[in-house]
Amino acid sequence: MVTASLVTIPTLAAAQDTSTGTLTVTATVESSIGLTFENDAAGVALTGAGTNAATMALGAISAYNTIAAPGVTRTVSASDFTVSSPFAVKVVKANTSSATYALSAALGSADSTNTWRINATALTMASTSVGGPYAYGSPVSHTMYLTVPFTASTGAISKILNFTATAN
Repeated sequence: MVTASLVTIPTLAAAQDTSTGTLTVTATVESSIGLTFENDAAGVALTGAGTNAATMALGAISAYNTIAAPGVTRTVSASDFTVSSPFAVKVVKANTSSATYALSAALGSADSTNTWRINATALTMASTSVGGPYAYGSPVSHTMYLTVPFTASTGAISKILNFTATAN
């Protein structure tokens, strides 16, 4: 008679290759401030409110016809008319000891016909202070004024107003 025996040979798991490494992370924290345009309850509702690139659409404006856009105020003088609307600017800060900021504005391009103001400040292409010092974190109301002379041609008006907040 033939006997067979089964011998079990243990199998050893093959070791997996490994490798290690380190990653050193460096960064420099910088101070920063951020500016957004906000709606003012008395003014035109801004398209893009809460961002740094909003639009104030005044609609059809004229010296004597009805102005349909809510929040637009008009005054008429002997030679021109002015439309205006309040809006707000909110500036927030991070990682800075600055307690206040100053606000300036400028026209994005020249306008040889109309006059543009923020609050009492006439705007040109040169950055000009429109106020401050202001505290961070709360919307600050400002008013945009557009004065159109009676001699101006009819048609669309579009102007970019550039704002800069500077930490004090």
